[in-house]
Amino acid sequence: MTREKEIYKVTLIGSVGNAALLTFKFIAGILGHSSAMMADAIHSLSDFLTDLLVLVFVSISAKPQDQSHDYGHGKFETIASFLIGLSLVAAAIGIVVAGVMKLIAWWHGVQIETPGWIALWAALVSILIKELLYQYTAHRGLELDSQVMIANAWHHRSDSLSSIGAAIGIGFSIWLGERWTVLDPIASIVVGLMLLKVAYELLKTSIGELTEHSLPAETEQEIEQIIQSFADVKEPHNLRTRRIGNRIAIEAHVRMDGQLPLLTVHERATSIEHKLKERFGAKTHVTIHMEPVKS
Repeated sequence: MTREKEIYKVTLIGSVGNAALLTFKFIAGILGHSSAMMADAIHSLSDFLTDLLVLVFVSISAKPQDQSHDYGHGKFETIASFLIGLSLVAAAIGIVVAGVMKLIAWWHGVQIETPGWIALWAALVSILIKELLYQYTAHRGLELDSQVMIANAWHHRSDSLSSIGAAIGIGFSIWLGERWTVLDPIASIVVGLMLLKVAYELLKTSIGELTEHSLPAETEQEIEQIIQSFADVKEPHNLRTRRIGNRIAIEAHVRMDGQLPLLTVHERATSIEHKLKERFGAKTHVTIHMEPVKS
């Protein structure tokens, strides 16, 4: 099965789970009179929409390079990750605002209805299912080296965490009685703030890639060590690196004896390229610029 089809399969499994959960949560939130569960349902809805987004963008990113995209379409995965982050921000802000409005109403004397048991059961079921989806999606994302799958996995994990917050708020509201029903909207606010943190991490990574952020320093050091493993190659410099979706691009200048035949120098550049591709993947973009050793 191709990488694209594997991503499709994993995402479809997640979307089925999200569709079932968001339906159950909305029903539980309405019947159970729980703002925390309604907030959790909105989060599951954003998860479902995110799955659709992944399916669209993965099909584009899987296209090979063409005349208009010399480096392929891998950046479309990064764009999808960025949009997932934005959707999390929007969901989080909506959840926090709704929770704050309920708190303000409570402060002015409006009684918050005690959540029903169905809302608590919905939260507990969500914790289990979403954590399983996170583990499955994250594992497959690492295997397939797909940033958008890993981002989507964190969307599952954030929903699991939000369900934990909802379960705590709903549970204490039920067990402690009407005087403590305010814990339900407080739990929804905590859920929203947790989502904002997850969204920040996703946006930070995707924006870094879209703005051509270099690979981590330890990765660049490893690249230089690979280049220097060839005894006749000297002084690697002007190293430039970046990510293109699930691929990376490496450009470097190196020096060799200027008296060597052109064929020898070409073969050495090819050897360096092959060794870098062995380490970082066959689709790695490698450009080696050869210069004569300065006398």
